[in-house]
Amino acid sequence: MQEKPPLLCDIVMDGNRCRLAITEQKAGKQRVFTVSLVIYQYIENYCFRNSIDRNALMFPLTIRAIQKQLALVCEYLGYEGISTHSFRKWYATEVYRNNGYDMPLCKDCYSIAVQASHSVILAVNRKGLKRRLKGTQS
Repeated sequence: MQEKPPLLCDIVMDGNRCRLAITEQKAGKQRVFTVSLVIYQYIENYCFRNSIDRNALMFPLTIRAIQKQLALVCEYLGYEGISTHSFRKWYATEVYRNNGYDMPLCKDCYSIAVQASHSVILAVNRKGLKRRLKGTQS
């Protein structure tokens, strides 16, 4: 079952902020995100200019269609081992590094329940760290 993508009508004003509430498909957890007013207005303007109803998909694409296009582009460029997960992993690593190696922030950002999952997503592990510190290849 594919997760329902958020629609413009799913972003609601809550006091002086816009928020988007979603339910994660895998974990079934409710998540609430703040959407900046500037971003909301940009999305709203995009929908208006392109005659997209507030209750319609802005981009009628499936996750699988995006994965296929990414594979075609990577094949064309000669890149191997890149997937949509690669981008999630890269982003998580950047958040981690650019915020003082704040593991709880990453946990919150990605709703990761198990500490070992952090290491997998962030590409951080003790063996790799030791290898880099020693400057060896084994």
